[in-house]
Amino acid sequence: MGALQDKKGFICDMDGVIYHGNSLLEGVKPFVKWLQDTGKEFIFLTNSAERTPAELSQKLMRMGLSVPQKHFYTSALATAEFLAHQKPYCSAYVIGEAGLMNALYNEGICMNDVNPDYVVMGDTRSYNFEKIEKAIELVNKGAKLIGTNPDITGPTEKGIMPATGALISPIEIATGRKAYFVGKPNPLMVRHAIKALGCHSNETAFIGDRMDTDIVSGIESLIDTVLVLSGVTSKEMISKFPYKPTYVLNGVGEIMTCDN
Repeated sequence: MGALQDKKGFICDMDGVIYHGNSLLEGVKPFVKWLQDTGKEFIFLTNSAERTPAELSQKLMRMGLSVPQKHFYTSALATAEFLAHQKPYCSAYVIGEAGLMNALYNEGICMNDVNPDYVVMGDTRSYNFEKIEKAIELVNKGAKLIGTNPDITGPTEKGIMPATGALISPIEIATGRKAYFVGKPNPLMVRHAIKALGCHSNETAFIGDRMDTDIVSGIESLIDTVLVLSGVTSKEMISKFPYKPTYVLNGVGEIMTCDN
């Protein structure tokens, strides 16, 4: 059918590509079945840090998809691995959900709201002024500011909602410190995914819905990119960026039928 279908490995974003919130997107079930039936290597790579791989696997199971947790890699896991490499057994003040907390604990990183090495922000629904105030205090005292991902917004079944990049901005503004973001478009995550797939970069495609994170991270990792218009990017928005994806499709369901 073409060059895209012949790829051995697929790195696939989740929010806006596989689902919006708790709603599975059109064409996803046959796409995942195609990946599994054809023996493709694949990994779901998400900038969301809220859920663990086990929770993501269970979420897809509730939607009728059976995908083992080994196929998931999140910005929470990437952040925990990054901090453990930078400073083993460090401590952190964390604003985030269970996926981020568990990832940090599993890397030997302790929670600390007195004199932590890092202040870490992830996607969260428990966002309040008290936590922001504490984070500002600790960053001003010397803690380094880390964000799991730079996304300003993310798609949900209720529409576009603020994500980590927006939530961390008050801390950046109040302290004058810029956060270091571990998630996409930082190539750390894509490099991990390529290694996990066991495929060469020219055998791999990256599928995402965001030009500013997914597509640019794929380009900088020297792999073909697929922009799907099922998330936050419209066809009209593509020309605003100084780079372009290799393919533009309405959704992942078109990958099995498109003529490249």
